[in-house]
Amino acid sequence: MTGESAEPTVVTVELDCSGRHIARELRPGAFLAPRPLLPSPDRLRIALVGTRAGLLAGDDLRLDVSVGPGARLELVEPSGLVAYDHRGGTSSWRARVDIAEGGELHWDARPFVISAGARVERSMEVSLAAGARMLWRDTLVLGRSGERGGGVRAMTHATYDGGELLVEDLDLMDPETRELPGILGPNRVIGSVTALGTAPGGRPHPYRTDLAGPGAQVRLLDTVAPAAEAELAAVWEQWLADGGPGVPGQPVTTG
Repeated sequence: MTGESAEPTVVTVELDCSGRHIARELRPGAFLAPRPLLPSPDRLRIALVGTRAGLLAGDDLRLDVSVGPGARLELVEPSGLVAYDHRGGTSSWRARVDIAEGGELHWDARPFVISAGARVERSMEVSLAAGARMLWRDTLVLGRSGERGGGVRAMTHATYDGGELLVEDLDLMDPETRELPGILGPNRVIGSVTALGTAPGGRPHPYRTDLAGPGAQVRLLDTVAPAAEAELAAVWEQWLADGGPGVPGQPVTTG
């Protein structure tokens, strides 16, 4: 048990008066350190680099991401996250995302593995202004190889221009309940690609759900990760292409 609960990892990006992307704040937290990557001409690319093992019982990982008006950010995760056996305790993972008018965030998250004995509460709060967009890929894996997996409650609340766009409370804490037919059954991989602030076109997908406002989600269940990850990657690339190019900008700087 580490019981880490420090200040959150903070990523704040914006456009300056000349149209350059600026990393206004990159502040490391207890578990993740934001690191600039080679710039693209139309967006800022930031890696979320793990700085310690976790999650363990008592840990509280927090992440605050802000994208200014017209700015574009790509978050990169070099590796996934593992919640280890909590030995009766709990941990939490909390992210808050604010995207201003005309801003855009691409977040291709790596798998989040919930080991046997872990109990995790995960929450994602997203606020999009009018004209803002977010593309998010997310995979939960219940257990490492050969494990039944611990418990996770994943809550997502996204608003667009002040109105609710996506509200979800996915309670997978109890293995006996989640393994019932009609919930997960034998599946232990839950993966999704979610578009917020825009409704992607392209080829139809049998597991696509259109949201209450501008947005859509494709969610897949599987017993193993590779097949689901491959299909999600195809959806991600299609929706990424459908979003079109961003506004050309000048070279990215950090300030």
